[in-house]
Amino acid sequence: MKQLGLRDIIGPVMIGPSSSHTAGACRIALMARNLLCAPPTQVSFTLYGSFAHTYRGHGTDRALVAGILGFQPDDTRLRTSFDEAKKRGINIRIIPDTETDAGHPNTVDIHVVDAKGNELDVRGASIGGGAAELRKIDGIDVAITGEFNNMIVHQNDSPGVLSHITSSLSSQHVNIATVSLHRSEKGGDAFTVLEIDDTVPEHTIEEILAHDAIKSVRFIPAPSAQANSDALEAALYPGDLEQQLARYNFTSGKELLDACEKHQMSIGSLFEKREHVLESLAPSDARSTDEYLDYIVEVMHEATHTPLTHPQKSMGGLIGGEAARVHNFGEQGVLSGQFQLLCQYALAVLETNASMGRIVAAPTAGSSGVMPAVLMSMRDTFHCTREQMHKALLNAAAIGYLIARNATVAGAEGGCQAEIGASSGMAASAVVELMGGSPEMCLHAASTAISNILRLVCDPIAGLVEAPCQMRNTTAAANALMAAHCALAGIKHIVPFDETVEAMYKVGKALPMELRETALGGMAACPSCKNIKPDGGCSGCH
Repeated sequence: MKQLGLRDIIGPVMIGPSSSHTAGACRIALMARNLLCAPPTQVSFTLYGSFAHTYRGHGTDRALVAGILGFQPDDTRLRTSFDEAKKRGINIRIIPDTETDAGHPNTVDIHVVDAKGNELDVRGASIGGGAAELRKIDGIDVAITGEFNNMIVHQNDSPGVLSHITSSLSSQHVNIATVSLHRSEKGGDAFTVLEIDDTVPEHTIEEILAHDAIKSVRFIPAPSAQANSDALEAALYPGDLEQQLARYNFTSGKELLDACEKHQMSIGSLFEKREHVLESLAPSDARSTDEYLDYIVEVMHEATHTPLTHPQKSMGGLIGGEAARVHNFGEQGVLSGQFQLLCQYALAVLETNASMGRIVAAPTAGSSGVMPAVLMSMRDTFHCTREQMHKALLNAAAIGYLIARNATVAGAEGGCQAEIGASSGMAASAVVELMGGSPEMCLHAASTAISNILRLVCDPIAGLVEAPCQMRNTTAAANALMAAHCALAGIKHIVPFDETVEAMYKVGKALPMELRETALGGMAACPSCKNIKPDGGCSGCH
C-alpha cells in the first residue's frame, strides 16, 4: 500500500469544485497526454458512474479537457479549457454512459488521435482526494498512478525483452524501483511499466527501441520531476531511511498513540518526522515541508477572506455572496466571536471552490471549507504562531491519513460522511493540539466529530458541489470545535478511534448508490430540486 503523506491529505491545491471529479479527472487526462507521441487532434471522453451523472456540475468535462491539453489541476485555465482546445483546433466529444458498470464510480475512457495519426485508448479512475490511476492502455490492464516517474514500454510479448530493457537502463545507472508486465495474451501485445528514479538519456531510449519486439517508449513524469535534481540526488535513499520510517510510521490510531508515547511527541511532531522521511525517500515537489505548509496557509487565507469583500456567483448559480452577507451582518445575529468567523470562513471557501477558484482539498474539495474555517478562526482568535499552525496541519494530516488508509475520504464511496466527517475529525484533533491537549485527547475529539456526522449522505443538488455542501461545511466546522472543546474538558469518546473509522467505512458501504455523489437521492431528489440545471437555470423550480 502506498504510504500517504502530508501532500496527499492536505492537498492538492486545485481549482474547484471537486477533488475526485475535477482534480482527479484532470490528472487522468494529463497522464494520457503524456503517453502521446504528438499533440492531440481528436479526443472523446466516455464517462461512467458518478462521472456520467454529475460531470457538468463538477467541471469534470473541463478538467478532462484541461488535462489532455497538458494543464495541471491548479491551472486557472482549467475554467476555460474548451475555449483553449478550440483555439488549438482539437475536436472534443463528451459521452456520458449512465448504464455501464465500469467497476469504479469515477471512471473515464479516453480515445485520442494525435497529429501523427496515432490512436490511443486509455481507461482511468479517480480514486479520491485528487489521486488518479490509469487502469487500461489500449485494452491491456495496467496500474499507473503517476506518482513516480513511469516509463511505459509497448512491446510484443517475447523472450528477452524485459532483460533488454533493464540492462539498457542499468548501463546508464538508472535506478528501477518496480517493474510490472501486463499482456493481452501469451505472445501478444504487452506493456512493461517501470517506476524509475531518474530521467532516461535519449540515446538509451534509442537503444531500447532497437529491439525488434519493442514498438514504443513513453513517459509519465512524477510531480517531483520539476524539483531540483541535485537536491533530490542528495536526498534519495540514505541507508537508514527505511529504518527511520518504521520508527515513525503507524497504521492505526492505537499505533499512533503508542508512537507518540514512545517518542514523547505530539501527533503533529511525529507526523512531521514521518513526512521528512517520506520526502527523502520519494520527493513530491521541490518545496520543503515548511514551505509547503506556508503555501497551504496562504491559499486557505485567500479562500476564506476574498469572498468576504469580492463575492462571486458559483459555477452552477446556486450559491454566491453568502459569506459576505454573514460578514456584513456581523454580530447582530446569534453568533459572535470565533463562531461568527467560523461561519463566514466556511461559507467563503465553498464559494471559492464552487466558482472554480483555488482551494486546498483537505482532504477533498467538497469538504475544503472545514479545515480553513477552523484553523483561520483559531489563528484570528488565539493569535496562533506560524509554528503552531504548521503543527496543527500536520496533526490533521495524521488523522486524515488514517481515515484514508483504513476507510475512505471519497463521497462516491462513503457518502458525505466520508468527506465532511473526515475533515471535521481532522480539524477537531488539530484544535486539541493547538490548545495543548494530549494525543489521546486528539483522538477522542476526532472520534466524537466523526460519530456526530455518521450516516450523512452525499446528495449534491443538480450534481453541484454547492448545496447542501456549503452549509454542511459550516456545520462540520462548528462540530469540530464542539468536539475539541469536550475532549479538552476531559470527555472521552466511548468508541475508540479505530472502531469509529471502521464504523464510518461500513456505514458508507451500506449507503445505496443514489446517496453516494450521484445526485439521484436525498436533497437532490426533492421535487423543487429535480429541475435545477447545472448552469443555474431551472424549469418550474421554487
